[in-house]
Amino acid sequence: MPEEKAGEKVELLNQTVQMSARHLSAPEHKPHPQSSGTGEHEVAIDELTAEALEPPRILRALRHVNFRKMWVGNFLSNIGTFMQNVAQGWLVLELTNSAYWLGVVSFAAAAPMLVFGLIGGVIADHLDRRKLLIATQIASMLSAFVLAALVFSHTVQVWHVIACAFVTGVASALGAPSQQALLPMLVPREDITNAVGLNSAQFNLSRVLGPTIGGFSMAIFGSGGNFLLNGLSFLALIIALMQVKLPEMVVPHETDFWIKLKEGFRYTLADRRLRELIEVVIVGSLFGVPYLSFVPYFARDVLHVGERGLGILMAFSGLGAFIAAVTVAYLGRFRQRGMFILVNGVMCFVAIIGFTFSRNFLLSGLLQMVAGFCLILMVAAINTRLQLLASDVMRGRVMSIYTSCYLGLPPLGSYLAGHLSKWISPAHAIAGMAAVGIVGISLIFAVRSELRTLD
Repeated sequence: MPEEKAGEKVELLNQTVQMSARHLSAPEHKPHPQSSGTGEHEVAIDELTAEALEPPRILRALRHVNFRKMWVGNFLSNIGTFMQNVAQGWLVLELTNSAYWLGVVSFAAAAPMLVFGLIGGVIADHLDRRKLLIATQIASMLSAFVLAALVFSHTVQVWHVIACAFVTGVASALGAPSQQALLPMLVPREDITNAVGLNSAQFNLSRVLGPTIGGFSMAIFGSGGNFLLNGLSFLALIIALMQVKLPEMVVPHETDFWIKLKEGFRYTLADRRLRELIEVVIVGSLFGVPYLSFVPYFARDVLHVGERGLGILMAFSGLGAFIAAVTVAYLGRFRQRGMFILVNGVMCFVAIIGFTFSRNFLLSGLLQMVAGFCLILMVAAINTRLQLLASDVMRGRVMSIYTSCYLGLPPLGSYLAGHLSKWISPAHAIAGMAAVGIVGISLIFAVRSELRTLD
């Protein structure tokens, strides 16, 4: 019975404590050669202590101090980032009253990832990743403070928002590959999948808390308050980066920058598994993720729910993604990973199409949850596999290609959707792009047999 086993453990602990007390109070003596009872009890107490201190399966990676510090720092910083994202979209609508400019600002924020993300990948494999991350976080922090000052002084114009979005985008592009490549330096190989899941969990929990807090904060203090709080939130990650201790990185032999960049592409394209996973990311990022840039339009002009409603609507998406991330952290690894990626990719696109035609706030929120849930399950499965397949000396460049596709292509999709909205409604533009995404991802799996059997 469980109660009897628990009683036995308690009794064993009591006996061990009593024996330890007698041992401390008695004069020092050598144990009898044939007496091994104390040793057995010491082994037993070690096993009980290890069992009591062992973290739950879902939190295994958090037992590593460096990862724990980075996790907390990233979490607080990301909350501020999503507070700014909500305010930025709403501010653009107030300044221009145009869905087109939403696409332009989104393009300015993430387009740098296409170019500078690849540069950041080369840097991540050859320079101090921690110092690079600290520098990029400081740049993003200053950009947020500038935007806050412009709003509070009532001098902000749409080109200011575009410029600040571009600066933040460049900083994120240079730092993202280092942040991805840093993960295997924070946890052992057996905990990488759990660490990816926990990182995704904090990121997507911040997608719940950030927009929710941001929506209410913006209604009280205006968008400038969100920008100011985001600037302060970067301090959490900067402090964490200054405290972590990392092992020495083996730097490859110095060669020309463009040769290094070509080596990254050549390595990724030569491995069919890496190449096919990147192809799936391209389709999802180009035709699926861009719909998030237009949620402010749906909140204001379709559902008519205002700032608070926008924050809650964005939080629904973050909640679905958070549940998915927790699922990834708990499962540890996936069986039939290829089909898992396909099913979740198709379901994400279907949920996006349903969202564009919904006129009910609750239904729109639920569809946001489904889309966020399926997207993160798909992306986490791909991210984990890429981390494990890439070699140590090439991981930074492989992850820079992944990051450039995942974060750099959505602005192109947003820009495309913004242009299409000049001739058709934004809802029809986004729904049409999602339909193309379903066809695209289905074709990739139809012609890539290795991807279907990926485990």
